[in-house]
Amino acid sequence: MKYKLSKQLKWRICIVGAVLFGLLSILFPVEHTNPPVIGEIEAPEKVMAVLRRACYDCHSNETAWPWYSHVAPMSWLVSDDVKVGRAHMNFSEWSSYNDKQKNHKRKECGEEVEEGEMPLWFYLPLHPEADLSQEDIELILAWSKSEL
Repeated sequence: MKYKLSKQLKWRICIVGAVLFGLLSILFPVEHTNPPVIGEIEAPEKVMAVLRRACYDCHSNETAWPWYSHVAPMSWLVSDDVKVGRAHMNFSEWSSYNDKQKNHKRKECGEEVEEGEMPLWFYLPLHPEADLSQEDIELILAWSKSEL
């Protein structure tokens, strides 16, 4: 036997769902912090422009927190992506890395960009400015292969 929901019941379900999402946002808030910059990466001006445009939201302490990063469940996803990105490589804390780590992270940065792994595919629809051109990729690759 098939059950049909009335139009009134569908609206009630939608309203209850919206209220639940609102409550989840309040009950499980996420931090939207930007710790101080303690030692920014040094790179040529063109490289810095690409890094700032395509990488800094997740890989620095200068994250721009868009409106949807304040609404559950997107807030949880965005916050987690930033936390993971900063833990993996943080351009705002570059001076805390030793020379071996800096070389490794630069090399890894080039590899991720070359393989199309960065920026993340799901970041690009809402941030089209972060989409890397072939020229951007070549610039990052050349920088990543240069020595400190």
